[in-house]
Amino acid sequence: MIELSKNENQKMNPSIIYEHGDSFKVLRDKYKDKEFDLVITSPPYNVGKEYETKKSIEAYLKDQEKIIEQIVRVTSDKGSICWQVGNFVDKNKEIYPLDIFYYEIFKKHNFKLRNRIVWHFGHGLHTQSRFSGRYEVIMWFSKSNDYIFNLDDVRVKSKYPGKKHFKGPNKGKLSGNPKGKNPSDVWEILIQDWEKEIWDIPNVKANHKEKTEHPCQYPIELVERCILALTNPESKILDPFAGVGSTLLAAAKNGRDAVGIEMYKKYIDIGKERLALLEKGLLKYREIDQPIYDHTQSKLSILPEEFEVK
Repeated sequence: MIELSKNENQKMNPSIIYEHGDSFKVLRDKYKDKEFDLVITSPPYNVGKEYETKKSIEAYLKDQEKIIEQIVRVTSDKGSICWQVGNFVDKNKEIYPLDIFYYEIFKKHNFKLRNRIVWHFGHGLHTQSRFSGRYEVIMWFSKSNDYIFNLDDVRVKSKYPGKKHFKGPNKGKLSGNPKGKNPSDVWEILIQDWEKEIWDIPNVKANHKEKTEHPCQYPIELVERCILALTNPESKILDPFAGVGSTLLAAAKNGRDAVGIEMYKKYIDIGKERLALLEKGLLKYREIDQPIYDHTQSKLSILPEEFEVK
């Protein structure tokens, strides 16, 4: 259990469970139908990381579809799935945008794609034979047309909150919602400003305060925004590829019950350490409203004179 300060939008003692094992087997053997209101995860990309064996794109997707069948089963009728993916790169350096292939799999199960959200980040590997990749995609599917969506929890400030109707029956009344407006489906997150074009959240690289030894760790902030919009305080959340616990931490911070399944014990150990630090108020993480670092303030942003192109 994680102790939290009292908040009307969260439980005092959310249940956070780490399961050690294969996602397919754990879900099949332990979890009942329609148990979770939100499934949010970043599955293996089949790029040869230590927790996966690289295989053909066809074999990879076949294995993933088997797990997805269980995920679909445990998702509630009012629930959603947020599936965060990047690209598979074959031996000839051709890229395969994984969201294209996953879309077909989820459509087989009659899920509805509500948004395809671009997550932009400024740092990553530099490639030589193509432009360097700097984005991934979150596919938000709902199981039905009656799904949880708490718009008021994710509204942004209107550009012109004082704007009024200038004619018609509403003349003189505010033309927008005084609570703020609905953010677009592609966000740039800068100081609680989600109304821009891209989700601009730093990825977890060497100098990120959340960095652990996991090679493909995603930031807590990324998960929090989905949790706020797509769950209620009584909702239960699942991450079938939990890694070092970013989803579990985001759930705990916001008072939601959550289950994470992870095959590698060392990642569970790291995740449990992070949860313990969160409980003590000692966990280092990027706040949801923290501005992006201004790189122009660094001396490294200035090219030394001896290297300037004449």
